[in-house]
Amino acid sequence: MPNKHQGSCLCGSVKYELSGDFQSFFLCHCSRCQKDTGSAHAANLFAKASILTWLKGEAEVTTYQHQNSLHTKSFCQKCGSTLPTATKTDNSIIVPAGSLDSPVPISPTAKIFVSSCANWTKNLDNVPNYEELPEQT
Repeated sequence: MPNKHQGSCLCGSVKYELSGDFQSFFLCHCSRCQKDTGSAHAANLFAKASILTWLKGEAEVTTYQHQNSLHTKSFCQKCGSTLPTATKTDNSIIVPAGSLDSPVPISPTAKIFVSSCANWTKNLDNVPNYEELPEQT
């Protein structure tokens, strides 16, 4: 029996279930992932031969295919949260790790496209850590 993983968007309009196992978990530092996440990298799980079922809000999901590339992003039309995307090339489902409501079952496999790594993500060992938003001065 395949593992089942549940997830949703930030506003709760879209909910999904993935039946299957994740084979890899990549932290992608390419410039496209930086642009579409607004962050240093995307954190995507890859599941081959798995079944994605939209439990709620499938009509709210939009998929963007970047021109002349394999870069695809699905997202909630209401809140903009990134959601799973079924690839056409290798029968995989790409699941943004942060969209899962159930625990992420594997650790990152690799950092990829590190040559495109944002310069502000280097040498972060001395940056302070806070449990919550610190007071602004």
